Amino acid sequence: MSDYSIGTRCVQAGYTPKNGEPRQVPIIQSTTFRYDSSEAMGRLFDLKESGYFYTRLQNPTNDFVAAKIAALEGGCAAMLTSSGQAATFLSLFNICECGAHIVASSSIYGGSFNLIAVTMKKMGIRASFVSPDCTEEELNAAFCEDTRAVFGETVANPALTVLDIEKFAKAAHSHGVPLIVDNTFPTPINCRPIEWGADIVIHSTTKYMDGHGVAVGGAIVDSGNFDWLAHADKFPGLCTPDESYHGTCYAESFGKEGAFITKCTAQLMRDFGCIPSPQNAFYLNLGLESLHVRMPRHVENAQAAAEFLDAQDKVLKVNYPGLPGNRYHGLAEKYLHGGGCGVVSFELSGGREAAERFMGKLKLIAIETHVADARSCCLHPASSTHRQLNDSQLAAAGVAPGLIRVSLGLEDREDLLADLKHALEAV
Repeated sequence: MSDYSIGTRCVQAGYTPKNGEPRQVPIIQSTTFRYDSSEAMGRLFDLKESGYFYTRLQNPTNDFVAAKIAALEGGCAAMLTSSGQAATFLSLFNICECGAHIVASSSIYGGSFNLIAVTMKKMGIRASFVSPDCTEEELNAAFCEDTRAVFGETVANPALTVLDIEKFAKAAHSHGVPLIVDNTFPTPINCRPIEWGADIVIHSTTKYMDGHGVAVGGAIVDSGNFDWLAHADKFPGLCTPDESYHGTCYAESFGKEGAFITKCTAQLMRDFGCIPSPQNAFYLNLGLESLHVRMPRHVENAQAAAEFLDAQDKVLKVNYPGLPGNRYHGLAEKYLHGGGCGVVSFELSGGREAAERFMGKLKLIAIETHVADARSCCLHPASSTHRQLNDSQLAAAGVAPGLIRVSLGLEDREDLLADLKHALEAV
């Protein structure tokens, strides 16, 4: 589908039915698959042939949808996971072992920060967090001999900082490691990080890709561009025999285009089992078919809300890269198509108490621990998604006590603005 536009790929990539086969992606709701002989199944276990033997590792429905996401991002291979958090963990743990070090942007989703800074630290994996606004010198200073990956978010949740992808990719590659980018908020409709140097792209498909709040999921896409064997000493898991899988050397057997996803599937998915159900993958595909139609509407509503909030005296500041005065507007114009995403964050002058009063007066926009679907919703990050962070960590993540994150859905713009105006009157 590479010759087709991204809208056509949203609708048709990943699955092409043959004569007499279902037009819609079929739901293969089966845990296991039958074979005529042990020899035939053995070839699958030896990774000598492609196929399916147990849905915990792979399933045809999941692979059809993963292939569509790979086509949208411009990657060569992809896999689905049970959640965006699982995608983050597997993408990092696939190349980071005990003793490894990660360089990460400090402005990322609170759950991702906690995963890297706390949980993976318990596994012996250290991390250094740098400001997304750091200089090249400051960024390079964060690397050490054991650094194995660089991690960031295209548009950070909820601070809405925009990552300078080329800067982070240049630093990562100069130190012989890949750049992993979470592209959940823009989606490949508005940004394709691989085109700017990212090596691995991940998603919480729970958000815009699903678009309707019906199925939790994640995805990992490999660009196929990073040469693992050129840095074999850094990535023994990919470049030396895996004795837990018949001595397979993934980088030699599957090349730079297939090594990362094959290892992540055959080894990590085997051991952690965080695969989505085929039914959830089917729901995800339905959302993907309209992604190119929905994203412009989300952005239009977000731009209108950001401009409205920016003109209010009770609002200290508005974070939205689509605003000309925003510090990330230049990066947004470079990397993001159509404004980026439908999420706006803003800070009220009255701090935490003002934020609570504002949210209590909303009628149409619901208070939810969610973001980025058809229905507008709102959240106070300091008391929810970023609750585990202390004040200094909140500041580093760009989350003030009075910060509110609002996700603009697909409702009529006039109704959304009226709801925001009504709530502000109570502040």
